[in-house]
Amino acid sequence: MNDAGEEIRAAETTAHPLDPLSPAEIRRAAAAVRAAHDLGTGMMFETISLREPDKDAVQAFRPGAPMPREAFVCAFDRTNGKVYEARVDLARDRVVDWRHVPGVRPRILVDDITLVGEVARADPRFRAALARRGITDIEKVQVDPWSAGNYGLADEAGRRLSHTFCWYRSEPNDNGYAHPIEGLCAVVDLDRAEVLRIDDYGEAPVPMGNRNYAARYRTTFRTDVKPLEIVQPDGPSFTVQGNEVRWQKWRLRVGFNGREGLVLHTIGYEDGGHLRPVLHRAALSEMVVPYAHPGGGHFRKNAFDVGEYGIGVLANSLALGCDCLGAIRYFDAWLNDSKGDPYCIASAVCLHEEDVGILWKHTDLFTGAVDVRRARRLVVSSISTVGNYEYGQFWYFHQDGSIHFEIKATGILNTAGLRPGEKPDYGTIVSPGVYAHYHQHVFNMRLDMAVDGERNRVVEVDTVALPVGPDNPHGNAFTIRETVLESELRAQRNVDFNAARFWKITSADRRNALGQPTAYRLLPLNPVPTFSSPQSMVARRAAFMTRQLWVSAYHPDEMHAAGRYPNQSAGGDGLPAWTAADRPLVDTDVVVWHSFGLHHLPRPEDFPVQPVTTAGFALHPSGFFDENPALDVPPAASTMSCCVD
Repeated sequence: MNDAGEEIRAAETTAHPLDPLSPAEIRRAAAAVRAAHDLGTGMMFETISLREPDKDAVQAFRPGAPMPREAFVCAFDRTNGKVYEARVDLARDRVVDWRHVPGVRPRILVDDITLVGEVARADPRFRAALARRGITDIEKVQVDPWSAGNYGLADEAGRRLSHTFCWYRSEPNDNGYAHPIEGLCAVVDLDRAEVLRIDDYGEAPVPMGNRNYAARYRTTFRTDVKPLEIVQPDGPSFTVQGNEVRWQKWRLRVGFNGREGLVLHTIGYEDGGHLRPVLHRAALSEMVVPYAHPGGGHFRKNAFDVGEYGIGVLANSLALGCDCLGAIRYFDAWLNDSKGDPYCIASAVCLHEEDVGILWKHTDLFTGAVDVRRARRLVVSSISTVGNYEYGQFWYFHQDGSIHFEIKATGILNTAGLRPGEKPDYGTIVSPGVYAHYHQHVFNMRLDMAVDGERNRVVEVDTVALPVGPDNPHGNAFTIRETVLESELRAQRNVDFNAARFWKITSADRRNALGQPTAYRLLPLNPVPTFSSPQSMVARRAAFMTRQLWVSAYHPDEMHAAGRYPNQSAGGDGLPAWTAADRPLVDTDVVVWHSFGLHHLPRPEDFPVQPVTTAGFALHPSGFFDENPALDVPPAASTMSCCVD
């Protein structure tokens, strides 16, 4: 990197077993599957991604040595709906495993998003319903595709569907979400490219107020915003080789796939000349957005944006000075289209440093001597647009050994129209005739822990107040209670505010200088209670949202909290199915699944475009080090006189 602010793109090389598939590997994997199991004209590729090697192969790998490379392929036949999975040996361009997966549906593809609008707008029943609402210019109708869920309707059985909601755009760049076309939903069969059914729940006037937010529509801007420059004249402190990032004492690998988007591998911290592992893999496993309205078609709004659409497929190309600021390193993402051809999302991942205030400080009360250090963090981020919403994934690595994750949610509220005199019970009025429903965004992060190695255990830590008595005469005493979560069923846990509950992932093999097991704490910063009934379809399909903590014994095929195929599933897949085995969790390879999120009761200030709101969690070292690991951070050269006395 030469000048501050200059973008540098990571080289497209495959030099490590965990590197994402290259364009050539995507193409070769598709060709191998077609050659061995051609499904004909209806063949579609949902996924072509790296089949990650087992942990032993990763740990044993040495640069330049031969390495196993396999692709995971999910393909389906649009003519009959059958779904197949393949494993492709990329060294020999050969399919080594092929199997039919009965009773499942692949996710909604990018092709389907365009198809839904075209099919709906061409249907005479849809046009007639619009005409009853006074809308005849069909090209001004915005049709948003939604995953259909599973509601046991006979005519929907066995079909791959999309459910739709509609808005009106007075011109191409208009904010359609200011003009909801209430009560009109088309149910579209994606494989047959036809409207299965029109659900018309009754008309409401289409609000036509101008609520545009883009710069092209604004006539005045603040005049008191002065330039703020981020300058690193010597370049950033990180180095990148291929997909490996080194920043001060942190080391990690950046990955990416169409489903999860940003994936981080082999996260470790250098301590005393040794690289100590913390995490083997970390990625957003699943998310669900349940809406609170019980009728009008809105009850079907509970999108699984990771498993039903693919947060990676919908990633943005990030722009310097807009999405990222400073001395930036970008990573491109190579994915597959529905025909198995590779395509690139340029600058899908951003890497940079940020100043984040004080790292530590103390002023000696008696001498007046001051010591203070400025903190900085490494940021790895990616942003995806899922319909009306944007979700940014931001990983923060700190100099004190802590890791924070943050979701930044922005975009536009999903809106509905009000009938004259109607007062909404399930939402907030955000514009005349327009309201936004109460809803939640619940995320589940899969954390394949490796705290000083693969043999870990999870300990629940509660703070308890002691009763007043001889040992606590003044009523001020409190202590902690630690409980080892010994098996999978016992490790399905929720936060307890009254106990200030958190969880520790501790090493079975290493102790610090004080004799304590080395550990990291999982601090739940944004737990979300579940308001959906346990009998509801969304709760059955998204059981992960009912617990803030799940822990499972590691299995390479258990990757997604709601199962591999949540689209139109009947529920029970993923975490509830796996943990029913109640496998032991003590001093073994464990995976921690943390659910967190946003409880969103919309405000007028969230419209016409929503300011960023955040949710996340933290991983803090807890006896992982013998003392504050940031004592060696140097004073800031430009402020030496005030940093050190």
